[in-house]
Amino acid sequence: MSRRIWLRSLIFLKTMTRAKSSNFMFSRFVDNTYAAPVRKNLDRLVWGRLISNACYRFAPPFIAVIARGLDVSVAQMGVALMIGEFAGLGSPILGRLVDRGNRITSMTIGMVAITLGVIGAATATTLVQFAISMFFMSGAKVLFDTALIVWVNDHVEYERRGRIVGVIETSWALSLFIGVAIMGIATALISWRAGFIVGAIGMAITGCLIVSALPRDEAHAPVRTEVRGSVPRNGYFVFASAFLLMGASQCLGITFGPWFEDEFGFSSAALIAVVIVLGLFELVSSIGSSRVTDTWGKEISVRRGAILMVIATVAMATAPHVSFVAVPMLVLFIMGFEFALVSMLPLAANIVPNSGGIGLGLTVGAGTCGRAIFSTVATSLYDSVGPVGPALAAVALSAITVMLISLYARSVR
Repeated sequence: MSRRIWLRSLIFLKTMTRAKSSNFMFSRFVDNTYAAPVRKNLDRLVWGRLISNACYRFAPPFIAVIARGLDVSVAQMGVALMIGEFAGLGSPILGRLVDRGNRITSMTIGMVAITLGVIGAATATTLVQFAISMFFMSGAKVLFDTALIVWVNDHVEYERRGRIVGVIETSWALSLFIGVAIMGIATALISWRAGFIVGAIGMAITGCLIVSALPRDEAHAPVRTEVRGSVPRNGYFVFASAFLLMGASQCLGITFGPWFEDEFGFSSAALIAVVIVLGLFELVSSIGSSRVTDTWGKEISVRRGAILMVIATVAMATAPHVSFVAVPMLVLFIMGFEFALVSMLPLAANIVPNSGGIGLGLTVGAGTCGRAIFSTVATSLYDSVGPVGPALAAVALSAITVMLISLYARSVR
């Protein structure tokens, strides 16, 4: 029986990545005015991002299961995952390499490396091997993600990128519902190693579909007569905003579990329900960004998302012991964060003239620093003063983000 369900999971994964018409297809969200290579390959690209995101998001929900399998503590596993996060610090270097090289080659290397990293995690017998595999996978994912966005930049003018990037970023929320869910089934039926193997198979399938379909004659960096630009001073407003935005998200993302358990007596099942609801609203927010960011403007969209974060965290800090305030405000916070982050990506890729990978890489690197640093800050605040500590930290970080992105908007007028 277990074997039958296992095989059905793999068949389902393969079918979903190859389907030509389905409710899960994404190209229907763009019209014929977009470049043909983008329209024809959007489904494959989104599925590739979805499965790479699932591989990246799989470990945290199953951290205790993996820890038992490696005979280590949850705290030790947390250190291994933190090490993986630091791979994002290589984003600026990888961004420069993508700018100068072949987009498809960069995506291919990224997808192959993700697959190998996931296989490495699945076969790890020590914590060190697992940490190295997660670091390798995270770095490969940065390369794949950057190359994908830069390829989009090559084919879609700046004023219209918000919609395409928004559609692609729905893969973050859907990776929880589809990818992590399938990997979770494999974990429940067999082991966490099987979960990683399912992810590796999915990445290999979508990688083959992407590489075989993207037009190779348009894979190189476009020939430009303009001089390649350098990072402008106002670009640091965006990098700092990414640092603060990701830091604010981490303040609540890493503490809401113990917060809701300690204050409201939430069980594991209740927390899973909260995670599913958060994933749903992440999806809503990503779709919303894809529809309005180009109309509102990227800077205004980021600012409005950050303002929602401020409103939500103020309410949470004011009533940290009231569940019917804290839970819906957490949902509002995640919606604001997702909206701001998705809106920021096309903005970041346009910071450095003719070098989208540099601006995007620096933004991702800054965000990675924010996540890593405030992981420790948030947990320390929670231990010392309770849930109001990380909530107030998120208020401050979100408010400063609003200020910085407003300064950037003024500087580009």
